[in-house]
Amino acid sequence: MSGSGSKSATTGPKDQKRTAAERTRDPIRRLGILDNEDIRVMMQGCSMVKVRSLRWQKNRSLQLLEDGLTVWCETKSSRKGKSQQTFAVMEVDCVREGCQSDALRRLSETVQEDQCFTVIFKGSRKSLDLKCPTAEEAQRWVRGLRFLKDRVASMTQKEKLDHWIHGYLKHADENQDGKMTYDEVKRLLQMINIDLNEQHTRCLFKRCDKSRDGRLDHNEIEEFCKELMRRPELEKVFRHYSSNGSVLSIAELRDFLGDQREDASLNHAQNLILTYEFNDLAQKKMVMTQNGFTMYMLSMENDVFNPDHAQIYQDMTRPLTHYFISSSHNTYLTKDQVTSASSTEPYIRALNQGCRCVELDCWDGDKGEPAIYHGHTFTSKVPFKEVIEAINQYAFKASPYPLILSLENHCSVEQQAVMAKHLRTILGKKLLTKPFSDLPLNELPSPEELRGRILVKGKRHTPHLGQLGKNGSFASFSSSCEDDQGSINKNTPKSDSAKVCSKLSSELSELVVYCKSVSFRGFETASKLQADEMSSFSENEALKLIKDSGKLFVRHNVRQLSRIYPSGQRLQSSNFDPQEMWNCGCHMVALNFQTPGEQMDLNQGRFLPNGRCGYILKPSFMCSPTSNFNPENTGGGPGHTPTQLTIKIISAQQLPKINTEKATSIVDPQVVVEIHGVAIDRAKNKTPRIDNNGFNPRWDCTLSFQLQVPELALVRFVVEDHDHAAKNDFVGQFTLPFTSLRTGICLISVVSLFFFLLCLFYNMFETLFPLRISTCSPTEGRRLQLVPSLTLHPCKSEQPRSSCQECGGAYGHGERKKVKCA
Repeated sequence: MSGSGSKSATTGPKDQKRTAAERTRDPIRRLGILDNEDIRVMMQGCSMVKVRSLRWQKNRSLQLLEDGLTVWCETKSSRKGKSQQTFAVMEVDCVREGCQSDALRRLSETVQEDQCFTVIFKGSRKSLDLKCPTAEEAQRWVRGLRFLKDRVASMTQKEKLDHWIHGYLKHADENQDGKMTYDEVKRLLQMINIDLNEQHTRCLFKRCDKSRDGRLDHNEIEEFCKELMRRPELEKVFRHYSSNGSVLSIAELRDFLGDQREDASLNHAQNLILTYEFNDLAQKKMVMTQNGFTMYMLSMENDVFNPDHAQIYQDMTRPLTHYFISSSHNTYLTKDQVTSASSTEPYIRALNQGCRCVELDCWDGDKGEPAIYHGHTFTSKVPFKEVIEAINQYAFKASPYPLILSLENHCSVEQQAVMAKHLRTILGKKLLTKPFSDLPLNELPSPEELRGRILVKGKRHTPHLGQLGKNGSFASFSSSCEDDQGSINKNTPKSDSAKVCSKLSSELSELVVYCKSVSFRGFETASKLQADEMSSFSENEALKLIKDSGKLFVRHNVRQLSRIYPSGQRLQSSNFDPQEMWNCGCHMVALNFQTPGEQMDLNQGRFLPNGRCGYILKPSFMCSPTSNFNPENTGGGPGHTPTQLTIKIISAQQLPKINTEKATSIVDPQVVVEIHGVAIDRAKNKTPRIDNNGFNPRWDCTLSFQLQVPELALVRFVVEDHDHAAKNDFVGQFTLPFTSLRTGICLISVVSLFFFLLCLFYNMFETLFPLRISTCSPTEGRRLQLVPSLTLHPCKSEQPRSSCQECGGAYGHGERKKVKCA
């Protein structure tokens, strides 16, 4: 469905003729979107012009397919003649009206802006710049795509699964007669990534074939799908808490919520029934059926990520040095460091992901206008002015907190003055041009104080008498190279230092507030620096400092900001492990955002909490100027909180095919759980593989980890397709901080290499905190979880608490008083 060639796509949606009875079963009607006029226009199709540059403009036909979630795009290929491509609405990140992309902006003088729009995709897929014949058609598509994105966002997991499988049903029905033979059913199973044995498949087919004619009609197909989508693991949990096996009473639902460490109040339980229970009679009686329970368990309300952390919840009034800050390296590049294009698009993507420190490599450009590119390479150039305009528009879309512009300045004094002019005129009041106070600075302002402001990081020089040049410049060490910003040996001769000396424009120097770049000359010298002075380190310099002087580096990062950037040898824009830098309290760990992989997964996981605002408060033991925390030796010191994490991997659903070219290919999934933290906490464990089942594999495998510094730990879940002969194929992943994990049976939405929803798997977490030690044994089918503020009854009964004879339900009922049972 998502971008794959299908029968409907290759024959063209307009040519599909179906009966009225079939139309009522169309997946798009299940979405309830046909009442929208924009959607109906999109389904009729539209001729547009795809734009890549002034010279490259091609006619294209776009049309919304019958599933309502896939857009068909007709192209011409010299090799294959006429071909068709699709993209799924779930792949779309946003839709921008007008000439907001680099390509369309260059056409703005020759086209009407209201006829143009850009489709921005998640991940690394190139954006799609389109020009419509009329402004009305452009608006139809912009509104329609946004409407579909909102509809997808509001769909329950059950609705997504139902729509997904019915889309495949349509493709598997080769003759489109609305009925399915056994061979068509087998084809369907291959499509949805499941390899049932012949005996079980035939048994299931015969059980659903009530008419005994060897074909499944509409109702029988529905029954077949229900059998496929059954979740025995959830049914087991439901029966465990249900006294009669058919419904959950309010008290029984509250028992379950209590064991999940969720809000078990009467009001919350009633709201869950009203939200997820679609049986009218059950709603009236205030009970929850198996279907309602499944709907709740498959909803985002049951996500493993703590919902309280999805909003800004941390104290944002502390000094900037008390936060990890999401940072990008060479933000302008689209791919590698040598030959790739420079563009405003990576800035927009990074800012929309919550990045709060972007880099601008500035060089003299044509016609007196500075340009941004990777100097002395074959990368293309993008005007400095266009980058600042893009930053001005998107700086605070995803986060209200301060944005730092890290300038790598290689420009002449004249073009530096042009840079300063653009910064002032385009950014206006957003640009911070002077400190909040003239008094000596003991510590940096807080993110809250700097809310909505843009800071410039670079060289700043206060000239002594006679130093100011005739042209308004003065000699200074410019930030002409990241290595110049890094550590310089204390014994470096003055003659060597003079080699990096160049002139700095006074206009640009004046804009550097709170982020003055200075060379690092050792921790003793750094301890005497002003609070607004900061240093940058290459990854190798930082690793050496961490190994040799970890405790001093932590203390340094309490008062001075530090920025870490990748080695110059990473020509393919690969990334280093950011966790090692966070372990030492480094603030701006700059990564190549354009390169997906484990390192960017960790970065996204680190900045997932706190509303994804790009600022994460460091643990308290890393914020004290006298901190004794040493990331290389954590035993018994600050932050040392021995913690056991037990994760039970239960099952998965809807894992994608990795080898899409081979129709009979089925994944052999396994789950790897990784712990990323201080050196002693780093660990990895995995489940066994499940052969030939990507549709609903089940592991029921328990993995345990011992953590020493849990406040710094990230937990990464990785789904792989096991391969006997080669490296396992990556299927998807999800990363989050240990402190943001929820206990209980939770779901995880695994993200693929292209960053869209792929599958679900259910987990049961047991987190043992040292505050309370439990003597209770796990009940069958679930584990008891401990959290610092709650104590579970120690009886070994497998009955729900409301009917437990040993403790009489003394804890966990009524107002759920925190009382131990006898």
